[in-house]
Amino acid sequence: MPSSAEPVTAPAQTPDGAVVRYGPALTLLASLFFMWGFITVINNTLLPHLRSVFDLNYTQTTLIESVWFIAYFVASIPSAKLIERIGYKMSLVVGLLIMAGGSLGMMLAASLPSYGVTLTMLFIIACGITLLQVAANPYVAVVGKPETASSRLNLVQAMNSAGTMLAPLFGAYLILGRSKGGTSAAGTVLTEAERMADAQSVILPYGLVAVVLFVLAVIIARFPLPAMGSANSRVAKEERKHLSLWKHRNLVFGVPAIFIYLIAEIGVANLFVNFVSQPDIANLTHEQAGKYLTFLWAGMMVGRFAGSAIMQRFDAAHVLAVFSVGAFIVMMVTVFASGEVAMWSLILVGLFHSIMFPTIFTLGIKGLGPLTEEGSGLLIMAIAGGALVVVQGWMADTWGLQLSFLLTAACELYVLFYALWGSKPTGALPDPVAQDGA
Repeated sequence: MPSSAEPVTAPAQTPDGAVVRYGPALTLLASLFFMWGFITVINNTLLPHLRSVFDLNYTQTTLIESVWFIAYFVASIPSAKLIERIGYKMSLVVGLLIMAGGSLGMMLAASLPSYGVTLTMLFIIACGITLLQVAANPYVAVVGKPETASSRLNLVQAMNSAGTMLAPLFGAYLILGRSKGGTSAAGTVLTEAERMADAQSVILPYGLVAVVLFVLAVIIARFPLPAMGSANSRVAKEERKHLSLWKHRNLVFGVPAIFIYLIAEIGVANLFVNFVSQPDIANLTHEQAGKYLTFLWAGMMVGRFAGSAIMQRFDAAHVLAVFSVGAFIVMMVTVFASGEVAMWSLILVGLFHSIMFPTIFTLGIKGLGPLTEEGSGLLIMAIAGGALVVVQGWMADTWGLQLSFLLTAACELYVLFYALWGSKPTGALPDPVAQDGA
């Protein structure tokens, strides 16, 4: 089914005829998507680093990432309430400041060094990112024309992927490249003194990140973002008695779709360095493997730019179905192949994963009308699915790292189900109309 081919940043008209231009706001918001993508993917190089510093097994290593994504579950509802109280703009500023504070805390954790403090600071950073996610994703989806919501969110999420593409290079150079564990062959046992020295390599990169986040918070605070409009505000309790989120099939199946997709994306990203470092795959050091991780995230970026263009002409659900089939195929190759074939097939899954989160998100809130805000909160909460990456860590310890990617392949099949059937709206309500505002 063809959809509107109108540019996703085209001006829109409010019911009173006023013209609202969203291009500058979307450009600034793209910088937020870049930063939280960048910080999230630093974890992919941080985890093998911490595995060496604290001598962790795969289950303990992936538990670190689980703590990160538990923050999405814990912080989503408080974030929605904070947005309701102080507004979207100030919520973005607060989210950036929380992330900056957590980044400064990571410097403290590295100087001790402390596994417990590291977990706490990563949790705080993730809470800040959750606030940004709850505010920015529905904002981008709602401002502008509903027909181009999937295309618009994919376009802005491409900047998220630009951050994820650059983060492995940043982490490989400033964390893994400056540590004994990162530059040694896989399986090298570090002395106690070497582990303590390696822990210090985290101080500089997180200090730089904290400065950038603080500057970005100041810029956002001074920028006149358009308001989301009264049509997207919470409906009075009396009116909402007649409306139910659970009558919308696309949301009911969309929440587990986000949850399950995150298991796949995070499992691939977090175990990539350890996987390609194995002697029978690519036999690389962690530093070298961290650089190859850049290709995985580059595929995410390319896929989102391409997906944004494709969805100008083709139905978003159909595009999602095609990409999920591609993801399933390359994951099966990863499980049963060896050498560089297995490595490059795992890299290629980034291309097919690219459009999944933004497309599922926009399909999930389609037709929710005045319930869009509540539905968005549930979808962001579902990002907590990334916490179940610990299940893949347990599978890797029990059956082997390569076979653990069968879990990823199974996740792709649920996304296919959602694209073909679960995403079809039921009980659609009129789409909210954004209105001009400071």
